[in-house]
Amino acid sequence: MRTYLISIFQPAGPPPGPEILEPVMRELATLQRELQDAGAFVFSAPLGPPSTATVVRVSDGDVLLTDGPFLESKEFLGGFTVITAEDLDAALKWGGRMAAATTLPVEVRPFQA
Repeated sequence: MRTYLISIFQPAGPPPGPEILEPVMRELATLQRELQDAGAFVFSAPLGPPSTATVVRVSDGDVLLTDGPFLESKEFLGGFTVITAEDLDAALKWGGRMAAATTLPVEVRPFQA
């Protein structure tokens, strides 16, 4: 079994209203239960908006902190799920389910062995 990161990318701007968000959250809860039942679920978490980020850099031995996201973008990493799967095809099936549940693009990436 390999470990995979499923990253969920959402558009910049205010979150959708409850009429859109509540059905998505129900679908995600169902998907998480299915991942758990299949023994594939490891960890999942939403992330705060890019405005809550702090970029940390080291320059000439000094630690520099910058408020805000590292990159300005029309989309940002809104959350992620870590799963285990037999192979990339199985992980991509879970990624497809995640994309369908959220209606957002997702990226499936294996952890390095």
